[in-house]
Amino acid sequence: MATADVAWLIIRNNSSTLLKRSKQNMSLEPNNLKSRNSFRYNGLIHSKTVGVEPTKDGKGVVLVTRKGKGLRKPNKSLTKVELKRGPRKTIAVIRNSLKANNYRRDLVNSAVRRTCAILKSQKPVVIKSRTRSAKKE
Repeated sequence: MATADVAWLIIRNNSSTLLKRSKQNMSLEPNNLKSRNSFRYNGLIHSKTVGVEPTKDGKGVVLVTRKGKGLRKPNKSLTKVELKRGPRKTIAVIRNSLKANNYRRDLVNSAVRRTCAILKSQKPVVIKSRTRSAKKE
């Protein structure tokens, strides 16, 4: 496999997941935590990547990590862990597992922020009904 620098030179302007916009080019690729088309956050070229996705039933998140080894066997290099605990426990598990496996610090922080956003979007919306005061005569 080519190095990350060579792969980035090939795919930075030519990618099926690229969305070219006026200010910042965005990317729809998996394991790109900030959805930016940049070398730092690209999920295709680096050997160790992190992704956070919502679960299919909409009650939790899935932590997707790619190991540094086994890049020639892509099916075995991805690990998916489904987390359906409370929000604080989920964030703690993600932070501790990424730190224990020596992932980059900026990826850890981005994964935590992405997790918070997904969990916040999964909360039910409570509509408060306003009560009217009784008429005074």
